Amino acid sequence: MVQEILDQDLIARIARNEQEAFRYLVEKYKDMVFRTCLGLLHDTPEAEDITQDVFLEVYRSVSFFRGESKLSTWLYRIAINKSLNQMKRNQKKKSWLRLDELVFSRKPEKKEISIPDLNNSQPLEREELGAVLRKAINELPENQQIAFVLAKYDELSYKEISDIMNTSVSSVESLVHRAKTNLQKMLINIYKSYQ
Repeated sequence: MVQEILDQDLIARIARNEQEAFRYLVEKYKDMVFRTCLGLLHDTPEAEDITQDVFLEVYRSVSFFRGESKLSTWLYRIAINKSLNQMKRNQKKKSWLRLDELVFSRKPEKKEISIPDLNNSQPLEREELGAVLRKAINELPENQQIAFVLAKYDELSYKEISDIMNTSVSSVESLVHRAKTNLQKMLINIYKSYQ
């Protein structure tokens, strides 16, 4: 399918169960959806799984898409919701592991991100800095986290983010600003704690 297909036509064709149209949709939007999931989950295999779930959801619920927003906006919303649900499942899993440790005095396998030794005279590796930043992003309130990820990872405009989050542009500006401020504070505190 060489020519560009309009979103409404694409949706109509997928609703008629045209496999070629669905493959086109996946090919066109898979990187966008994956980046969003990865930006929230910070785990490549999980982001890949959730990306597949997003497209399965689209396939199952394509007849409910009313065209009141852009197709990409709808996909972002599904990706965000599914990623947030996965994050909540991950939190519950961590809580059960901690409960298991308390009740049975077991030590679960540690998969926590360790904070690098900032006293070391060598500069921090990019990977270590990334891990610290991802951990800090995970600590942000949900709306700040979503706005920050969409602005910084997906490089969307505040208008696009406002459409996805169903809020005003000024609210998005405020969320991103607060996210940056909170991240700065967290990163400074992490740095200070290792001096």
